[in-house]
Amino acid sequence: MLDLYTRIATLTRPTLLARAARFGVDDYRRTIHLRRILQTDTLPRHGQALLQLLDIEAELDGLRKDEAASYRPAHHVEVLIAILGEAHLMRATRPQLV
Repeated sequence: MLDLYTRIATLTRPTLLARAARFGVDDYRRTIHLRRILQTDTLPRHGQALLQLLDIEAELDGLRKDEAASYRPAHHVEVLIAILGEAHLMRATRPQLV
């Protein structure tokens, strides 16, 4: 099984989705956005949140590829922003090796 950083790095999505997510990541606020996406009051640790977000994103990408009527690009971008934001936060809180 791939580690979280590798899973994120190997995500290949259309340029427009990826670019929109990169523009939005600076405004990512975990307490607001993650609660809304995961529909929970208790925020999980970064790694657990990333696993859940990657599962949600995989479902959304399947809907996109199937051209499902229920697919919402804005929600997909929101989840991609959360993935990038959580990865950044996890990397920032990881102990530094000397």
